[in-house]
Amino acid sequence: MSPVFQQEPLIVIGLAAVIAFYCGALARRLRLPSIIGFMILGVIFGPSGMRLLETELLDHLSFITEISLGFVAFAIGAELSMRSLRSLGRGIISIILAESFGAFAAVALAVYLLTRSWPVAVLFGAVAPASAPAGTVAVIQEYRARGPLTKALYAVVGFDDGLAILIFGFAAALSRALLFETLGLAGGGEGLLNAMRQPVGELTLSIVVGTLLGVIFLIVVRRLEAPRDMLIMIFGFIVFTTGVAEKFHFSLILTNMTIGFILVNLGSEPLTRRVTAPLHDVMPLVFLLFFTLAGAHLRIDQLPRLGILGLVYIAGRSAGLIGGARLGAMIGHVPVAVRRYVGLGILSQAGVAIGLSLIVHQDMTELMQQSQVRHAVAEFARSHPGISPNLFDPLHIAGILITTITATCIFFEIVGPILTRFALLRAGEISTEAPRPSTARS
Repeated sequence: MSPVFQQEPLIVIGLAAVIAFYCGALARRLRLPSIIGFMILGVIFGPSGMRLLETELLDHLSFITEISLGFVAFAIGAELSMRSLRSLGRGIISIILAESFGAFAAVALAVYLLTRSWPVAVLFGAVAPASAPAGTVAVIQEYRARGPLTKALYAVVGFDDGLAILIFGFAAALSRALLFETLGLAGGGEGLLNAMRQPVGELTLSIVVGTLLGVIFLIVVRRLEAPRDMLIMIFGFIVFTTGVAEKFHFSLILTNMTIGFILVNLGSEPLTRRVTAPLHDVMPLVFLLFFTLAGAHLRIDQLPRLGILGLVYIAGRSAGLIGGARLGAMIGHVPVAVRRYVGLGILSQAGVAIGLSLIVHQDMTELMQQSQVRHAVAEFARSHPGISPNLFDPLHIAGILITTITATCIFFEIVGPILTRFALLRAGEISTEAPRPSTARS
């Protein structure tokens, strides 16, 4: 990066914001969601392109991404009115369960058929249910979508990350037990129940803290009238909540989403409209910054490493999410539009999946620091010369997982929003006309 940009990163951010505005407009003219334009600019500015946004600078700017996710989560929660969700009934629950476990099962089975390694297969399945709600929400808000499918998408992308974390906690422990069994080591299954305590505890505390802050937020905003004052209070609560979630390792998305959920279900309808109205003006800027930085994180040089395993993961995850969502919708007797298209709107995957992969890498590194594990790996390699070492060496497994998930996230982050727009369009919940300008008020 040029020394000028190293000393003044605000120059890069300001330049990126201005150019991203026109990239988003160009994307809309091409009948694509504007966030595709933002991400493409991010790739050009990032380490894969002009290197104006280097990895070190992106790490320093991570707070922008976290605050943006807080706004997204709050916006999701504010759409989850129990009155509107009751119209979909048990269908929402069955969709979330079926698409999450469907993605896990489909990916695990597909990867096993390719690798013949259950430890590897279960780990890939563990990461598959994790989604990226920002892409779905950005498309919904850009096109002002309204209808049963829109409500279903808000609910599914809001709650399925919590279930994905629970699935990951159990599956990661199961994979470790299977790996220990393969290597002939004892004690691999002792952590199955213990592994569930941490994610369950984190998610429970996220809801409790979010509920408490939501009640306080509701009390505070009742006294406010001016949109300017309301926006200041929303910003303060979201930033504070995001900081608390990061400090104590709660779910950032679930905690902020609970505040919005409390608002829409305990506050009056006029109050909810008064609180959320200022968001219509600020959310376009949030999405612009978030997806430009997200694009900068996409390492295009990882795509050549995609390989057969990456293609199998993409096919398995897509089939599991789409097929599972459709099965859950059929069981729950939801409207036809929801049954046909909800699976297409939830394919985006990014930061959460990569974060889970990094957790696996950390756990596997700690495993290889144990002398008995290193000895067992070496002994297994000598006694099974016909089996690839990638299928039983913890560090190799972690490396394969990170590389594959990083590469496939590029695909899902680009294709996911496009398919979300397609699903909403086919469901008749957005018009075929160009979306509103980013400065307009809904």
